[in-house]
Amino acid sequence: MNSTEPDSDRVTRTDRLSPPEIADVLALAQAAGDADGANPFDEHTLLRLRDPHAPTHHLTTRAANGTLTGYAHLDITDPAAGTGVELAVHPAYRRRGTGRALARGVRAAVTGPLRAWAHGDHPSAAALAVDLDYRRARVLWQLRRPLTAPVPEPPLPDGVTLRAYRPGADDDAWLALNARAFADHPEQGRWTAADLRARLDEPWFDAAGFLLAVNPAGQLLGFHWTKIHDRPGSARIGEVYVLGVDPTAHGGGLGKALTAAGLAYLRDRRGLDRVMLYVDESNTAAVALYERLGFARWSAHVNYQLG
Repeated sequence: MNSTEPDSDRVTRTDRLSPPEIADVLALAQAAGDADGANPFDEHTLLRLRDPHAPTHHLTTRAANGTLTGYAHLDITDPAAGTGVELAVHPAYRRRGTGRALARGVRAAVTGPLRAWAHGDHPSAAALAVDLDYRRARVLWQLRRPLTAPVPEPPLPDGVTLRAYRPGADDDAWLALNARAFADHPEQGRWTAADLRARLDEPWFDAAGFLLAVNPAGQLLGFHWTKIHDRPGSARIGEVYVLGVDPTAHGGGLGKALTAAGLAYLRDRRGLDRVMLYVDESNTAAVALYERLGFARWSAHVNYQLG
């Protein structure tokens, strides 16, 4: 463990957090999310918090009474592509220089390019990014739609049927399809067996809501993996978690049919009345598809890059 001492808070760096420290980070994340309307850390970061073997650095700041005031997560899986950064300051300790101290600690802790997410596109994050010479490089939109509105029922392409995912039996075939479907995606297309297994082991996983499209020979052509967010104190909402179609099956309406099938599952089988999804601003074809299916923009998540 080593430390840096910027102008304000003392920033401590470690490569592993203890269970009590993880609990502190999760409590800070909930407080920040409640205050800002967007969780400061994505699912990937939250999963890696609990993985002692993940190539990760953790930067923390604490008040004199020991309260965790700020946290930065550094994903160093692929330093050549850029260290991934997510950072949050407890709402009760903002406007005291803690965010800037953590950002400077990030710069001191790594070399090479940096990729930092600002979930919810918070104005303070945008101002800090400008001050520190980060450039706005990518925007991820969250779209939502009510499930109380009519859900379209487009037909599946001829010969294609849907079935539920079979954990273990479908893992390798799905990983190969996911890699083909998201070959140009900076995160999704690089999933490993460990990434998949971590999510299959999550309490929210529902095999019946992981829909696979197969041809008569049983080959996977596409999928719609749904998810339900059911946090105490918050209204339940479904998610189009991952939707993918094999490039060889593009243009036949499979993506639209899979989307509709997942929405119907969340509404009819799980009793939900609203659903969300995330899509890159630059993916104009997907944005157009979702808007035709009744989705509208809800919020934005911005990726800032340095170097």
